Amino acid sequence: MIWAGLRVYHEVDSLEDVVENRIRKGSREYRRAILALFFGSLTAFGTEYCVQPIIPMFSDTFGLQPAMASLAVSFGIGGMAAAMLLIASFAKRLPRKQVMSLALLLSAGMAILMAVSQSFELILALRLCQGIVLAGFPAMAIAYVNEEFDSSIIGFVIGIYVSGNSIGGLLGRLLLSFLTDIFSWRMALGILGGIYAAIGIIFFLVLPKAKHRVDRKARISGWREFHGLLGNHRLLAVYGIALCIMGAFVCTYNFISYVLLAEPYGLSQTAVGLVYLLYLVGTLSSTIMGRLSDRIGNGKVVVISILCMLAGILVSLGMPLFLKIAGIGIFTYGFFGAHSAACSWAGKLDAGDKARIASLYMFFYYIGGSFIGSFGGNFLTAFGWAGIVGFLGMILLLTLFAGIMLLRSLKKS
Repeated sequence: MIWAGLRVYHEVDSLEDVVENRIRKGSREYRRAILALFFGSLTAFGTEYCVQPIIPMFSDTFGLQPAMASLAVSFGIGGMAAAMLLIASFAKRLPRKQVMSLALLLSAGMAILMAVSQSFELILALRLCQGIVLAGFPAMAIAYVNEEFDSSIIGFVIGIYVSGNSIGGLLGRLLLSFLTDIFSWRMALGILGGIYAAIGIIFFLVLPKAKHRVDRKARISGWREFHGLLGNHRLLAVYGIALCIMGAFVCTYNFISYVLLAEPYGLSQTAVGLVYLLYLVGTLSSTIMGRLSDRIGNGKVVVISILCMLAGILVSLGMPLFLKIAGIGIFTYGFFGAHSAACSWAGKLDAGDKARIASLYMFFYYIGGSFIGSFGGNFLTAFGWAGIVGFLGMILLLTLFAGIMLLRSLKKS
């Protein structure tokens, strides 16, 4: 997971202190920390993405076009993108447990406020603030794991944390869709916010206190240190690929619900929410394509995965429901493969600081989701689902070209 690039280290008095204070497998602290980090991760990413399936409800409630309604997703993603670069600059000074707990509680409170908001503009402002505060959770979580756990189990613990990312995003969407069918989107969002607030409180009470001191005198990284990475044209090409694939992915899932809720399908909100189960394909894809990257190289896997995304979005043009779902499934498989290969490729293309390389990757990745994810709604309004497919097809063709050219330039060097 790319968040692993945001590791934060600090000075300690001695090696003996490090070994003695680490959380070891099987201890009571270990069980508490594992549970807290899993459910904290589940809550953070559930809060970030749960509004995606109710974008059509925003259209109906506030009389908005799809592109405008989808800004509810884009503002949250954009806020996270902007905040991540700041966090990467002064993360060494931040107290881990307190920042994570505040991120969960504040974001849950904002979800409850959104449920009673009578203005879409206020919802957008709350979503922007949600993204900003939520950016602190993954950065501090990875730092906490690296600093507090015994080094022999860090990989396993990060795996548990990452599983909470994907499951949280999926459950948040499913639960909000289900509750919206029973009550309304406002009641659903209020209930979900209450659940997430309760988890935030439990997280603060259960997560063991950090034993390692925060370096409050650590130097704050300047923007010039990021500027040097952008001078690497190969690295910039990978950032461009990240921007485009995430943009295409968010755009697809933002607007497929409009198609499935309308005739001739007429699916319920709950049934549309079940479409997000296709995210489970991503778990399979990340594993398979990650292993393939080790065998044939990241560049080739990126190209293969983008081709897969192109094929999937074209298949979704078919009118039968099973073809639409199958196409989205193929597209999803390709996206997760491209993302896993591209983010690891970035770290190999520059010898600079891996944390900054990773944070810049995620910045472009989320910026793509924010801008392309919403802009595609204009094509849906004008041309229907075929307009989305045409728009994303052009983006993916350009991305494929960039991947092939980068691959060729590396072979020549």
